[in-house]
Amino acid sequence: MVLLKEPVKAGNVVLHNRLVMPPMKTGKADADGGVTDELVTYYAERARGGAIGLVITEHHYVREDGIASLNQVSAAKDADIPGLARIAEAVHAEGSAIIMQLNHAGSATSETLVKGKTRSASAVRHPKAKGNPDEIPVPFTERELEGVIGAFADAAERAQKAGYDGVEIHSAHGYLLNQFFSPLTNRRTDAYTGSSIEGRILLQRQILRAVRERTGKDFLLALRLGGCDYSEIFGWKIADAQGRIETQGSTIADAVEAARIFEKDGDLDLLDLTGGLFGFVIPGRESPGYMKDLSSQVKRAVSIPVILTGGVTEAAQAQQLLQEGAADLIGVGRALMADPAWARRQLNERT
Repeated sequence: MVLLKEPVKAGNVVLHNRLVMPPMKTGKADADGGVTDELVTYYAERARGGAIGLVITEHHYVREDGIASLNQVSAAKDADIPGLARIAEAVHAEGSAIIMQLNHAGSATSETLVKGKTRSASAVRHPKAKGNPDEIPVPFTERELEGVIGAFADAAERAQKAGYDGVEIHSAHGYLLNQFFSPLTNRRTDAYTGSSIEGRILLQRQILRAVRERTGKDFLLALRLGGCDYSEIFGWKIADAQGRIETQGSTIADAVEAARIFEKDGDLDLLDLTGGLFGFVIPGRESPGYMKDLSSQVKRAVSIPVILTGGVTEAAQAQQLLQEGAADLIGVGRALMADPAWARRQLNERT
């Protein structure tokens, strides 16, 4: 496990190994999004002994209109900071680095949950929408998006004050920023147009810039990019009114082009690759690193460290993916969720 145990630098943060605990929803926050004892224990148990190089906490909502589910953790108000600090302190005490994932659900929620109309890039029903089939999201105006950008920057500042090493901006799995990235849900014709990569990632770039300006150069800034919708596998496409033009989802080539732009901007330290609009599970793909077709091509295109997650249940599988050049770091999700001691046992038994 030599390569898996090697340190890697992301921005100005040195991770002592290449194993990542990816963000996974727990539903362990209280009804107001506050941190509970159960949530602190959950993260401390998995980080125990410092076997994980980087812990990425589950998605935290940045605004009330962006809540994805009940008992989701909040980073939307200053009163959240003391509770969030408990998690950072617990993980740091075990020897692991920790960053907080920040998210806005967009239309991947319901009107009941957000107590109003859901919001999105365009007035296009989300393929996996949770609400009534008649619920059509209201597009954000350009002026309103300034508030969204500010909410992400505010939440990142709260994470910094709570002692986190950085934040990860969530632009995957069908949430708001992914709704801008996917041509299936972005039908805009303004600066955020769905007809070009530049338009589809403008909001992400503005958020990354705002967070960097707010938190400084030493704060680790990551992006979880739903780089490919794999829409041909899910059988989803959009045709025009006459049925003549089909719009497929985002592609690996899109992800490569976007990654090059993010790197050139200079704000991003770490790129976390995963599935797009339809989520992180792909029908018919279960092998370790089942999205390595995506991560390996992006890794070859940029120098920013790349994370790959999916299907890894043994440290030897993670080592093999690193040796193949599929990624720079490997996320292990469900195995760690099921067994808090997975990382300690795997790394200690397989030296």
